[in-house]
Parts: sequence; C-alpha cells; structure tokens
Amino acid sequence: MERSKVLMALSALASEQRLDLVRLLVPLGDEGMAAGDIGRALGLSASRLSFHLAALETAGLIRSRRQSRNVIYAADLAGIGGAISYLLADCCMDHPEVLACCGASARHALHRVAEGDSTPRPADAPVAARPRISDPEA
Repeated sequence: MERSKVLMALSALASEQRLDLVRLLVPLGDEGMAAGDIGRALGLSASRLSFHLAALETAGLIRSRRQSRNVIYAADLAGIGGAISYLLADCCMDHPEVLACCGASARHALHRVAEGDSTPRPADAPVAARPRISDPEA
C-alpha cells in the first residue's frame, strides 16, 4: 500500500464517529448496511453521516453499492488490512515487541472463534461484557 493511502486511512480513522462506523460495518462483512440504518445506529444526521462516509470511502476503508433505492456501505477489509500491514511491516519494521502485542490480540480472537464466538468485542466494552478467555500462550 502506498504511503499516501495509509496516511489518508489513518487520518480518516482519527475520528470517534468514523472509528465507530468502521467498527459497526466490519462484523457485517460484504452484506454491509444501508446509509439510513447506519445513521440511526450511530445517532448521526444525514449530512454528518455523509461527511464521514465520504472520508472513509475516499481513504479506501469502506465501499458502497447501490441496491434498489438504498446505498449500502460495507467495510473494505483489504483496505483496512493494508493500512494495518503497512504500519506493522513498514513503520514498525516487524519489531518483535509490536508484533507480540498484536499476536496476543490475534490469539485471543482466534481462540474465541474456535470456541464458536465470532462476535467482535469493542476494546472499550466493560470487562463483564467480554468472555473469559483462558489462553495458555497469552
């Protein structure tokens, strides 16, 4: 991924509403969600939502498609992954301590999926809302 594209992606994610929007869309996969439903879910006015959607789409983090009279938005997982990959490989130069932090999170996510729980957990969810995970490698 090009440096300028990564900078656009990071800049686009530097907003609470946009980060919430991406977190809402990622679990939905390619199915995505209609713009009006996104606005209601996040409590954003149509003009505010349009502003945030445009920034994320321009940055390559989401994509849109027309379905009947609706515009459906979905996370662009390749774009999100490309930005993260750039940070890890190019900026952090695959530093072992950085990768170890990422590895622990990835192991926890894979462990949950293996146990049949593929529901993403928000980082700021109360501890009681998160499943207890006993991972010997963590």
